[in-house]
Amino acid sequence: MRYVIVPTVAFLIGLFLWSAEASAFCGFYVGKADTKLFNKASEVVIARHDSKTVITMANDFQGDVKEFAMVVPVPTVLEKDQIHVGDPAVLKHLADYSAPRLVEYFDPNPCQMNYPESRAMDMMAKAVEAPARQEPNTALGVIVEAQYTVGEYDILILSAKESHGLETWLSESGYKIPHGASKVLRSYLKQNMKFFVAKVNLVEQSKLGFTHLRPLQIAFESPKFMLPIRLGTVNADGAQELFIYVLTKQGRVETTNYRTIRLPEAQEIPLYVKEKFGDFYRDLFTQQVKRESERGVFLEYAWDMNWCDPCAANPLSAEELRSLGVFWQDSPSIKQRRGFMPQAQNVFLTRLHVRYDAAHFPEDLVFQETSDRNNFQARYILRHAWTGTDDCPAATTYRQQLRERYEREAHTLANLTGWNINEIRKAMNFASLTGGEDIKWYQRLWTN
Repeated sequence: MRYVIVPTVAFLIGLFLWSAEASAFCGFYVGKADTKLFNKASEVVIARHDSKTVITMANDFQGDVKEFAMVVPVPTVLEKDQIHVGDPAVLKHLADYSAPRLVEYFDPNPCQMNYPESRAMDMMAKAVEAPARQEPNTALGVIVEAQYTVGEYDILILSAKESHGLETWLSESGYKIPHGASKVLRSYLKQNMKFFVAKVNLVEQSKLGFTHLRPLQIAFESPKFMLPIRLGTVNADGAQELFIYVLTKQGRVETTNYRTIRLPEAQEIPLYVKEKFGDFYRDLFTQQVKRESERGVFLEYAWDMNWCDPCAANPLSAEELRSLGVFWQDSPSIKQRRGFMPQAQNVFLTRLHVRYDAAHFPEDLVFQETSDRNNFQARYILRHAWTGTDDCPAATTYRQQLRERYEREAHTLANLTGWNINEIRKAMNFASLTGGEDIKWYQRLWTN
């Protein structure tokens, strides 16, 4: 059987893949921008404490599974109990929990506010061992260090002396090697890295009855806190999207060899964006990437897993976190299991988003854990105007200031997304005329 390495599957971790075809919250949560907004988007979860690391890799492979395989650089030879198959539902829960979100506020009656007017305006798997270790191919310098079947995957752990020998071995074994892979492979071999190779075991997959490939999970111990992404750029068709969820004990994680940039947050934007939040967030992210000359790693979320505010999804349970490799938590007590106490203890989530290619990301991502436990979220605000008829000095001032506020929201939206300011004004006025904002003077806003 001929197996092919496919790039649209899991380039997320430098996976070597390509196809034969080539203040408390006082409003409420409205919607989230999930990873499906982006094309060629892959996800990886890293749970790390001290030098122990668990990586969960989600494959977005579509097509004939007979042509699926991936190669991942790893720092050591993995034993069979260090390789597992994960639950895609848990990873989706983590993505939903940390997604950029849209929230709504409603202005109070200014005549009933006890605060100054300025304040009133601002509040608001079972692993089966395969036959014994194979003899090395002495001519090529490639050794099959271990071989396992884990769930629906056949796993090989390879070591090699030279990139040419590794390339030849992979080619002779039925893998397609893209032009330009030699240099990247050579750099990993110089670091004494091994290669984790996974391909679908069709017999096991048919027994298990899965129609989609489940995430693969590997655990190892190494002082290196990094994510190899360069193999995924060798034969990629354009830039790749990568979402990285890092679970740590102490605090926020950042990259050390690229800039880690916080996305704009808590920005007030026009109400009509509620109906096109996906377009808004895609364009916002693209605009930020351009401003950083396409070399930034962006922080979308950083939060203690004990709670959330607002919650796009409930925090993950202790059991779900353990399934992602959070090994440092104590077993939950009876009260915790019954929901009487917070379930996640000493778990801090960092969500990073990077759009990368070979030209702008010549190095793998290197991370460090910080002691920063300040919460951050990419949150965008819709602020509904008060529509009452009460008359008082504060209400008069409030109405006079609304035009400035709407204009400010229009400029904010244009700055965040690159959208045309005049088109934004037209859309805001159209929303008011069609019932999007029930205020008479709003309809005349841009013509007065």
